[in-house]
Parts: sequence; C-alpha cells; structure tokens
Amino acid sequence: MEGFLFHLSEEQRLVQKMAADFAAGSVKPLARKIDHEHYFPKELIPKLSELGFLGVNVPEEYGGAGLDYVSYALIIEELAKVCASTSVIVSAHNSLCIGPILKFGTEEQKKKYLPKLATGEYLGCFALSEPGTGSDAAAQTCMSVKEKDGWRINGVKNWITNAPEADICVLFTMEDASKGHKGINAFIVELKNTPGCSIGKKEDKLGICGSPTANITLDDSLLPDEQLLSKPGDGFKIAMVTLDGGRCGIAAQAVGIARAALEDATQYALERKAFGKTISKHQSIQNYLADMSCKVDAARLLTFTASRRKDENLPFTKEAAQAKLFASEAAVWCALKGIQIHGGYGYVKDFNAERYLRDAKITEIYEGTSEIQRLVIASQLLKQ
Repeated sequence: MEGFLFHLSEEQRLVQKMAADFAAGSVKPLARKIDHEHYFPKELIPKLSELGFLGVNVPEEYGGAGLDYVSYALIIEELAKVCASTSVIVSAHNSLCIGPILKFGTEEQKKKYLPKLATGEYLGCFALSEPGTGSDAAAQTCMSVKEKDGWRINGVKNWITNAPEADICVLFTMEDASKGHKGINAFIVELKNTPGCSIGKKEDKLGICGSPTANITLDDSLLPDEQLLSKPGDGFKIAMVTLDGGRCGIAAQAVGIARAALEDATQYALERKAFGKTISKHQSIQNYLADMSCKVDAARLLTFTASRRKDENLPFTKEAAQAKLFASEAAVWCALKGIQIHGGYGYVKDFNAERYLRDAKITEIYEGTSEIQRLVIASQLLKQ
C-alpha cells in the first residue's frame, strides 16, 4: 500500500505485513494450481488458523484473534492480491458464518461453535440464496415448520460458498410467508450431522475456481430448538446485518484483485518494448495506469471507511454498499485494462492478467449485485 495515506495503528500495520508475508510465501505458490485445477487448498487451513485468520473478529475468550474489522479488511485484501479463491474461503467463513453467530447467538451457541470455527476445526458457510431467490432475499421457499421436538426443514439453498467443505452453515428459511420478511428464521445447521441434509455437485465456475460452491438440500431435516439463531422472525434482519459486514469483505477482495492487476500491468509496462521504448513511456499506457491507481486507492478508502464505521458501532449500511459497489466495478475495470496493457499475453493463462478478470467479475454479483447496492445506497440517502 505504498503511497496510500490512511491512518493505521501499529497493530493494524503488523497484521497487514503478516498477511502480506503469508500470502506471498504460502498462498502465491499454490495460486495457479488452485485456479487451473479448481483445487481447494486444504493445506492452508492449519496455517490460516495459526495466524488467527479464521477467527479474525472472534474475541480471545472464544479462541479468536480479537482483531477489528479494518484488520479483517487488510487480511482479505492481501490474500485476494495473490489468490481471490483463498480470500473468499476466508471471507465467507469469517463474515457470513462466524459474524451472525457472534452477533446474534446465545452464549451456549457461541461457546459451542465459535472456538471450533475460529481454530479451523470447523469451516463455515451461509445459505440465503435459492434456485429461484437471489436478489429478492425475502422470497424464501425453504420452509421451517415448528414441531414438538424442534423445527422441520425442507428446501434447497443455492450458490453456497464453501458448502462442499463446510461443517457449519447459517441457513435461512420461511416459517410464515403471510408475514413477508418477518416470517423468516435463521438456523445454525451442522451439515455433516443433520439427517436429510445433502450437498450437491460443485459448480464449474468462471472464476474463484478454488472456492467450492454447491447447493444444500434439506429433506425433512429436524433441527432442535437450540439450533434456532435469535428468535423466530429475526432471520431477515440477521441476513441484512450480516451482509453489511460481508460487503466490506468482498470490497476488500475486489481491492486486492484490482491492486494485483495494477501491479502486474505496471511491471509489464516497464519491461515490454514497442516502437523503440518501453510501453510505460507511451502516454496511452500511462493514462491506463494512472486511472487504475486512482480506482484502487479510492476503493480501498471506501472499504476502510465502512470497516472503521463498523468498528466504531456507527451505521455503515450505506458505506458498505458504496465500498462493495465501487470496489467491485473498479476491480473489473482494472482487470480489463490490465489485459489490454498486456496485449495478447493478457489473453493467455501463462500470465495472471486473465485470471484477475475472471475472479473480479463475481464481486459484482455475490453478496448483493451492483444493482442491489445502488438500491441500498439510494434508500439510505432518501432516509436522511
């Protein structure tokens, strides 16, 4: 982050350096294999755990690192810079699974799940989307029915990051459709220990190929009452609050991808010669690099601003949406310009430029599309 001015504490700078060193030394050597072979990097889980990256915001009393959200954003950015797949495995686990349990769980739920999630014994995921329910998150069709012995669950959840490898899932259901979004419940599901729960085939995706994605089917699954997160009807609120934090993570991921595209393009421009000089001396290339640099720094500033507001317990729904919107679109733009600067070499898999574009595109889609982010931002503005 040389040249970028944003006040970080000494602890945050140490976290950033630790993440950068780990990413360069342990993740980068695997990045091409992860992408080309759709490989889930299991060998990184113990190392991520040892560094505290699987329980970044979990208090130390539950076995976590007890760090703030700016530190979390720093970690995700550094991981994404070398491997977007690894960054989203960590991001979904931390913000989408641990996040709602930490904020809404009972003390018994926290003691039962957080230590194992924070140490990597359990991997987490989040199940809100369904085959026919994406942006309209209130239109849940996965049903929960209250019975004497607990809750009977039936339905399918779609596009679930980490599902094929996960142990714990924060999952959303509709109990009473007549109540609209107030009829939605949230549950903590032990995926490998719940009868009737099954994981579908891994999706063959354009990018983030090492991040496993699949659907989750619950066929007459019975969950005990203690698996309900918060109280009946709180599910939609839990989902929306969780996604605010998750969007900071995806924004940080997008910043990391954009930064990688910029750094690779800059290095290539300094080496590649055309018309008797390095292409870095051609004004058209300089313009691309200048615009990429502006977008990376602006996206990071928005991401840190949203993360800091979360740390300070200030409203940050608008800021998280702004960060996610701008950073994701900046990542796609920077990746495209990175390919353009590389020319033909940017179009082949011998270079990383094309991977950045494939990985960047999903940041405009998951955890709320760019269109949804604009609606969120506008609704927040019109409330003021």
